[in-house]
Amino acid sequence: MEFDAIARFLQDVGNDDSDDAGFAALGFAWVARRALIDVRTSPKAREQLSLSTWCSGTGRRWAERRTSMTGAAGAAVEAVATWVHLEPSTGKPAPWGAEFAEVYLPAADGRRVDARLRLPKAPERTDDCCSAPWSFRATDSDAYGHVNNAAYLAVAEEFLQLDGPRTIEIEWRTPCHAGDALTVVVCEEEALLHLIDDTTSEVRAVISTRSNATD
Repeated sequence: MEFDAIARFLQDVGNDDSDDAGFAALGFAWVARRALIDVRTSPKAREQLSLSTWCSGTGRRWAERRTSMTGAAGAAVEAVATWVHLEPSTGKPAPWGAEFAEVYLPAADGRRVDARLRLPKAPERTDDCCSAPWSFRATDSDAYGHVNNAAYLAVAEEFLQLDGPRTIEIEWRTPCHAGDALTVVVCEEEALLHLIDDTTSEVRAVISTRSNATD
């Protein structure tokens, strides 16, 4: 299964969990800051999958969600993502409030996490780096008019070697929109990808990958 498809499963179970908690009616708004997806055994076609998700840590204006995916044929995926809570009317980070605390803090068990970005902000262009144009489609957009988080993994599938057991890490820096003129810069030696806005030269997202294979 491709990474973007796995990401959509993770996204769906997170949305279902929030809906079950009744947060849709409260107007909670969250944006993904970073995520790590560890594919130990990739799901097979038509494999029956089970997913579980929980809050594994919090900060003042953000929270961490962990998700486990297992399959009847041996699929095994572990993921962790940091989400920043926004005030819907302003779009600015805001404390998550008492309703969130009541539902999710028991699972977090007091664990504190930060929302700092860790991947290199800009590519160090060397001889092993290459670049190519990219543009997202209108169908890649979410309800906020931004490119859906999972759609960024399609870029990784296109330009990075993602075969076998593998971990992929992604950081979303600023939103992309359908039709934006973007450039993908890939540094193969580091297995690192930067998605850059052609107009502003702003880095929109950074993706890193490494193999989990053992000798």
